[in-house]
Amino acid sequence: MATNDTTNTKKTERTLLLTMAIVVAVVAVIAIIGFVFMNKPDDIIEGQVEGTTVRISGKLPGRVVEFFVEEGDTVHAGDTLVHIHSSLVDAQLTQAEAMEEVAKAQNRKVDAGTRSQIIKAAYDLLQQANAAVTITEKTYRRMENLYKEGVMSEQKRDEAKAAYDAAVAAQGAAESQYSLAKAGAQKEDKESTAALVSAAGGGVAQVQAVLEDSYLTAPFDGTIDQVYPQEGELVALGTPIMSLLRKDKRWITFNVREELLNDLTMGKKIKVMVPALNKKEIEAEIYYIRDMGSYATWHSTKASGSWDSRTFEIKARPTEDVAGLRPGMSIVYE
Repeated sequence: MATNDTTNTKKTERTLLLTMAIVVAVVAVIAIIGFVFMNKPDDIIEGQVEGTTVRISGKLPGRVVEFFVEEGDTVHAGDTLVHIHSSLVDAQLTQAEAMEEVAKAQNRKVDAGTRSQIIKAAYDLLQQANAAVTITEKTYRRMENLYKEGVMSEQKRDEAKAAYDAAVAAQGAAESQYSLAKAGAQKEDKESTAALVSAAGGGVAQVQAVLEDSYLTAPFDGTIDQVYPQEGELVALGTPIMSLLRKDKRWITFNVREELLNDLTMGKKIKVMVPALNKKEIEAEIYYIRDMGSYATWHSTKASGSWDSRTFEIKARPTEDVAGLRPGMSIVYE
């Protein structure tokens, strides 16, 4: 009886060992088949959409009075974006226009008036120029002291200095005109007053050119990407007010190893997928290929039998307008 139990136990052990061997063999065969026949996944290249963004700024330092657009708004070339006001520049325009009128009046008197009238007009112009020098000098001295105390900005000090220098120059011109009038040089009087009118007109044009930027407009069609200051804030000369994303400038940028360049040639049209647009496929044409330099090199990890692979930046433009395509979106190229 004991002999039969031993025999049955051995048979059971042999059966288990055989079963395990068969299972191991089947798993090994499946693994080998999968390794041999399984397709190697293609290389996936990721990149992103880029766009042209321009910062809107102007020549007029002043206070932001009103915005006519908000972030995300679509604008067209010529649309008004923001109003900036400067009481100082307005005052400078008034002063420049007054000086122009005085110069014109003086020129008319030289052409039609008597010698005494010419002398009187030149004298009045000189007195006005002297008064302007006195006022602008006082203003400049106050600005200089405030600037040294840290109360006034350097820009305001420089504006006051420029006004003072202009007044001194006008004073010199007025003195020359008065001297010519007293000397009775009629021809020289006419030439001088004509030059004074021209100079005064140039001063008006200069201030008007600055005031043109009191209303900033869109240079092209696009979308307001970001607005920097708030209404009521002071902005300096050339301060960016907002950034405008150009509507018609979109491209795709991605980086590849040099061994993949064989399939990515200049002018080739490729298909890329945009995950953010419900995995939509779009066509793009390669227009830019550039070596990114040694800092972007993939280094070999083997002691032998491999090489360093450089990185290249590739840019491609969509061949047609794609609704909803925005800078920052990811793209996938397989």
